[in-house]
Amino acid sequence: MSERFDVDLEVRRRTQGEKWQHYPPDVLPLWVADMDFGIAPAVRDALCEALEIADFGYPRPPRETGIPELFAARMAERFAWSVDPSLVEILCEVVQGIYVALLQFTEPGDGVLVQTPIYPPFLSAIRETGRRLVEAPLRDDGSGYRVDLDASRAACDEGTKVLLLCNPHNPTGRVFDRAELEGLAELALERDLQVVSDEIHADLVYPGAVHRPFASLGPEISGRTTTLYSASKAFNIAGLRCAVAAFGARAALRRFRELPHHVRGGLSQPGLVATRAAWERGGPWLDEVLKILRGNRDFTVEEVSKRWPGARVHRPEATYLAWVDTRPLRLQPSPYAHFLERGRVAFSDGAHFGTPGEHFVRINFATSRAVIDEGIERAARSLPSC
Repeated sequence: MSERFDVDLEVRRRTQGEKWQHYPPDVLPLWVADMDFGIAPAVRDALCEALEIADFGYPRPPRETGIPELFAARMAERFAWSVDPSLVEILCEVVQGIYVALLQFTEPGDGVLVQTPIYPPFLSAIRETGRRLVEAPLRDDGSGYRVDLDASRAACDEGTKVLLLCNPHNPTGRVFDRAELEGLAELALERDLQVVSDEIHADLVYPGAVHRPFASLGPEISGRTTTLYSASKAFNIAGLRCAVAAFGARAALRRFRELPHHVRGGLSQPGLVATRAAWERGGPWLDEVLKILRGNRDFTVEEVSKRWPGARVHRPEATYLAWVDTRPLRLQPSPYAHFLERGRVAFSDGAHFGTPGEHFVRINFATSRAVIDEGIERAARSLPSC
């Protein structure tokens, strides 16, 4: 591993984010989706320059930041998807975009179709806005978790108004293929659903898988899709608060903006600076990170399968997250609690990802190989001997 990606645990424990501060010092944290690596040199240099010249005043109006144009150029280059920059709104974070979209595109009691297990803020957004969860669990076909189109169609009733999609998928790491996406697009057109697509992990796809923006499937589906994206996940800058929402129709953007801008809070000048640097000059660093993450992914899958007898885990096609089925281990009161209390290692609790996630844990492998090895070994030592 390159020296720039070494992980010093003493330094990590000095950081003030929740990953390293939520648990006591004797717990090894492999949970929330932050990387333990340093940030891209281009981002660091841009922030250092901003610090040197005290560039932390009020940011320019969104249209003058250049972020919508940079986003459109990035989508064209990486995914051959044409985006109109005038239909791009700058946000503080992707989760904010989910909440605003549900508030603006639906009414209390409306149904929101979701493929569970799912990133927990999807569930809290539906619950806290007074909308109704419509579940279509992913189906494990033995090689990975796939969209169950029959279940999705059966679950989608007359009161369902939105398809809330996560692709690449968190927590399973699937990158949905063209047939799955086109099946969901057909359902959205057939049932007149608005689509809100969280594609924050699009830059973290491994060789062999291809990310296709949902809105790129055609003009009809583009016109009803809101795409949410950010540099925060791939470039490890979640705390700087910057994301975008791209709309396929001007009417949808107008409706989104009907929630007054100041209700959402102002933009972050450091976030804008970091995002611009990441998208303009962070490519070489991201390429290097992906190579390291690919090795970490393979190590995690192989070692969990070897050291946790009976546990099942599919090799993720994207993200730096491994979704582990521990049901055969019969851990009580839950695998999360067992590993935390007896192994002093913190994974994400699968139950937080919806009912299909009960008896699963999610492992964050965006750290050093030594930390991953220690976390897997602590969990292994905690397992019953028979």
